[in-house]
Amino acid sequence: MDIFQMGNALAQNTGLRIEHGVSLKKYTSLHIGGPAALFATVHTLPQAQALLSAAHELSLPVLLLGGGTNLLISDEGYEGLAVSLRFAGCAIADDGLSVTVGASVPAAALVDHLVHAGRQGLEFAAGLPGTVGGAIAGNAGCFGSSFGEHLQRATVLDAQGNLLEITDPAWFRFAYRHSRLSEELALIVDATFQLQDGDTAELCQTAQSHCHTRRTKHPGKHIRTAGSYFKNLPPKNPGEWRRPAGALLDQVGAKQLHVGDAAVFEKHANIFINRQNASAKDVLQLEALLQARVYDAFGERLEPEVRFVGRRPHHRR
Repeated sequence: MDIFQMGNALAQNTGLRIEHGVSLKKYTSLHIGGPAALFATVHTLPQAQALLSAAHELSLPVLLLGGGTNLLISDEGYEGLAVSLRFAGCAIADDGLSVTVGASVPAAALVDHLVHAGRQGLEFAAGLPGTVGGAIAGNAGCFGSSFGEHLQRATVLDAQGNLLEITDPAWFRFAYRHSRLSEELALIVDATFQLQDGDTAELCQTAQSHCHTRRTKHPGKHIRTAGSYFKNLPPKNPGEWRRPAGALLDQVGAKQLHVGDAAVFEKHANIFINRQNASAKDVLQLEALLQARVYDAFGERLEPEVRFVGRRPHHRR
C-alpha cells in the first residue's frame, strides 16, 4: 500500500480530512521543516483515538504536534502522518492541593492560575513556552525543578488508541529533559499535579522574577526559536545543580556565530534562533560547530535538548 492509499484508508476509517504534502514550518516554534507525507488535525479525543488506532493498523509512523517547541523537523519533511493537536475546552480543575489540567493548556497559564491560588510547586515554570503535555513529555524544568517531580497521575492515549490511566509516575521513566514519551508514541490527555500550600504574594513575586529573567535573556514571542538548544551538563558533585551549557558556549564565542539564518541569540549562548529563512541543515551545522568548539576547549560533549525528527542531511560540516 503506497502513501496515497494509506491516506485514503485513514480518511475512510476515521472520517477525518487527510492532506498530503503539508509544510510543517508553521507548526514549530522554529518555523523550520519540510512537508509531511500525510497530515491531519484532530479537535477531540475520539478523533485522536480513531486516528492513532487506524495509523497503528497501517504500521504508519506518527508525529504528534502540540505547541511545536523544542522541535526541529528535517528539511525533507516527515515520511509518515503528522497530527496537529487542537483540543479545545481543556480546563484547570483545582481540588485543594492537587490540580488536574488538560494537556493542551499552555504551561504558563497553569502556573499563573496556581500562583494566584496560593498553590506552590510549579512556579519555577512561570513564562515557560509550550503546553502542559509537552512539558511533561520532555520533563521540562528550570531553576532546579521539573514537571515530573510534581506529577501525581495522568491519562495517556497510547499508540494503539487505548486510553491508559497512569497512577504511578514511575511509568514515565522521568530523567533530565527526558521521559518515556521521548521514545514512545503516546499522547497525554490530562495530568494531575500534587502541590503544597504557599503564600500567594511570595509565589507571585517568584513567578514575576522568573518571567523577568526570561524576558531579559530569552527571545520575545516574535522571534523564531526552539528555546534552550543543548542540555545542561551533569553536576561536578552530587547534590549540586547541573552546570549551564550556556556558560561554556559563552566562552567559545557562541554569540557571534551563525550558519545561514540559523544564529545564536545575542543575549543567551544556548538559544538558537531562525533569523528569517534558516533550514534544518543550517541548524544542525551550527549545532555541530558549537559541539566541536566546546569539546576542543573543555573536553565536554554537549547533547541537544531540541528533538530532531526526520532524515538528516548527508553532509555536515
